[in-house]
Amino acid sequence: MNIYQLLKASIMEPKKQAAVRILPIGKIMRFVFLFILLLAIVAFIEFISGLNTVSGELDGLLLYIEEIEWLLYPLAFLLLFVTTTLYHFIKISLFAWVGMAFLKLMKRRGEYRHLWRTAALSVTFPTLLSFAAGYFVENEWLPMLITLSASAYLYLAVRYYPKMPPQRK
Repeated sequence: MNIYQLLKASIMEPKKQAAVRILPIGKIMRFVFLFILLLAIVAFIEFISGLNTVSGELDGLLLYIEEIEWLLYPLAFLLLFVTTTLYHFIKISLFAWVGMAFLKLMKRRGEYRHLWRTAALSVTFPTLLSFAAGYFVENEWLPMLITLSASAYLYLAVRYYPKMPPQRK
């Protein structure tokens, strides 16, 4: 599967999200890092435009920023990318543990490494939704709704995992 197919599967195909468990981890990591890079670029553009708006009101700050601009922007982007990566990997790992609970409840077969790959795709659309909603809506319930939607995506994908073999007596 290429990156576009993974993105499409992460948005609307829970069966393919479950099938991702057999893909090499490198393919999933490439998808996750490209996704994080896109998020970081958009957030960095927002940072730059917000910085210009704020600094336009303070002449001294604007002059200082112009003097250290060659240092400020690369470091800001690097810091943004690293923190976004850390946050996203923690989120995927936590949702993989939620997926383990779904596996146990539905008596499905799988391992944490499989669920990590599936969770990486399951959190993609809710993350995009959260990112876009942040511009239009300020609601204290938004993080809970995003978490529930990511859990729903993961639940729908786990339903396609193979069933446990019957227990022998």
